[in-house]
Amino acid sequence: MSRKTTISDIAVLAGVSKATVSFYLNGKFSRMSEDTRKRIEQAIAKTNYQLEGTVSQRGINQKHLIGVVIGDITSPFASHIVKGLEDYTREKNYQLILGSSNYLLENERRCIDGMNEMGVGGFVVQPTAHFETMWQGLEIDKPLVYFDSPNHSTKGLWVKTNNYEAVYDAVSLLLKRGYHRFILVTADPSKIVTREERCRGFTDHLDIRKVPYDVITAEKQTDPEDLQKQLQVYINGKEDICIFASSNWLLNKVHLALEPYRSWIPRRLGLIGMDSCDWSELVSPTITTIVQPAYEEGRVAAKILIDRMEGIDEEPPNQILKCRINEMSSTRHNEN
Repeated sequence: MSRKTTISDIAVLAGVSKATVSFYLNGKFSRMSEDTRKRIEQAIAKTNYQLEGTVSQRGINQKHLIGVVIGDITSPFASHIVKGLEDYTREKNYQLILGSSNYLLENERRCIDGMNEMGVGGFVVQPTAHFETMWQGLEIDKPLVYFDSPNHSTKGLWVKTNNYEAVYDAVSLLLKRGYHRFILVTADPSKIVTREERCRGFTDHLDIRKVPYDVITAEKQTDPEDLQKQLQVYINGKEDICIFASSNWLLNKVHLALEPYRSWIPRRLGLIGMDSCDWSELVSPTITTIVQPAYEEGRVAAKILIDRMEGIDEEPPNQILKCRINEMSSTRHNEN
């Protein structure tokens, strides 16, 4: 029995990439030269390649299918992002395929490969630091929009929030509130651009003002008890300290670690974090947060992608949305 002809066979025979053959099979000729189309047509004719295996022949409109890769699908931030994506794509008659990477490059690769095989017309991705290199190696010729963390080169399509400026402004507010020493609790900032921006916004401002600070690095597996032991070294001093947890999941850990010091907030101890408005306004004392417009970010990511998929090219390819400071009791050390 003869071997079935594949897209790879067509690509080799026509002297083009598999992505180009896939584009041809799905009727996407806008950026394809006449010579390329003829070579693919000839290769298909020569091999008698059958089209019944393509996505469009299975009844799915590939042009209206979008792959979304989230770093941590369990976070409140992610749920608001997905809601924004979903609402806008539904308005435009598009469908989403959702995957979670847990911020691991290999998981990102699996998600992208699987979604590409399913025939998505474009991708929206919350990337790790090395995603861009992996993406280039895949040679997938489909539009990609980064959200939350743009690629390091900042080229291509992306939407993000003004993390650096937002944290810088928050530190300014905290200094006015009378805190004299600061602690940054962060996950490894080298893995995600967003983390790096938040850390720089924090350290740059304090360096300029010559205000002392310390940095504690924590990860998903760090438990609140371990974090409490690290924080105790600084909290038991005489200075009024403010702690900044640079992500929503870290804020939860820091909040639990500070349980023995709850009565010190905000008089001797300040606490500020990212997002987490779903619970930070319900605890006592309530917690100040820097809030990202996650829902809007999801909608804008979908707008940019669909704009490119449909060849309209009217939506700005790079967009930065503003965060807001939701000041609550945990930083009201001195409002005068």
